[in-house]
Amino acid sequence: MKILVSNDDGYFSDGLAALVAALEPLGEITVVAPDMERSGASNSLTLDRPLMLRRAANGFYRLNGTPTDCVHMAVTGLLSWRPDVIVSGINHGANMGDDTLYSGTVAAATEGFLLGIPSFAISLAYGLAGEIPKPEYFETAGRVAAELVQRVAHQPFSEATLVNVNVPNIPYASLKGYQVTRLGRRHKAEPVIEDTNPRGEKIYWVGPAGPVADAGVGTDFHAVASGQVSLTPLQVDLTHYARLESLRRWVDA
Repeated sequence: MKILVSNDDGYFSDGLAALVAALEPLGEITVVAPDMERSGASNSLTLDRPLMLRRAANGFYRLNGTPTDCVHMAVTGLLSWRPDVIVSGINHGANMGDDTLYSGTVAAATEGFLLGIPSFAISLAYGLAGEIPKPEYFETAGRVAAELVQRVAHQPFSEATLVNVNVPNIPYASLKGYQVTRLGRRHKAEPVIEDTNPRGEKIYWVGPAGPVADAGVGTDFHAVASGQVSLTPLQVDLTHYARLESLRRWVDA
């Protein structure tokens, strides 16, 4: 298989190294990743300046752009071949519920999906209620990623599919299987944090994500909390079809 790998934590991240190590036995791998952490970059493309691609000492390509830039550039210009699958990650932390809208890890996989390639976003969910507060089990997430890629090789999707994968931060032997889930929901984010820089100027930090509002059975939050790998198929069509008619009536009134 020909596998394109990217992430949003940067070409130097532990999660990326673990993912590549897990996928290497499965085929030809090319890594194109941001040259710095780009968490929260979402599906942004860099249009206001040229991009520069360099080869890092570890053999990975590093790009001074977003995760979306990395996948877009790789598929539309850098590679002489078309990937059979794209894997983004391993993200340092969960990407569940509303978080997926902001995630650079999910965005890299989304770009692959938009280009017609089966794509997975892999995240190691740690620091949640009851979970170990630091990433310890990247190997677990790497093995999960490898299993999913092997399944694609032996049983391809009938069409391009985007899957958001969240792996509990536990030993592989402790996993309780896979669960196909829907996205849960969070409450609104916490307020911004006001601070002062060394020059006495007022600055602000974006506040933390809000607490979980919907973590019921069937959600990604519930699966991970139960020790299961959460697999959520995502779509890009944002049209609110149920509101089309009411909006037409509002416009015509």
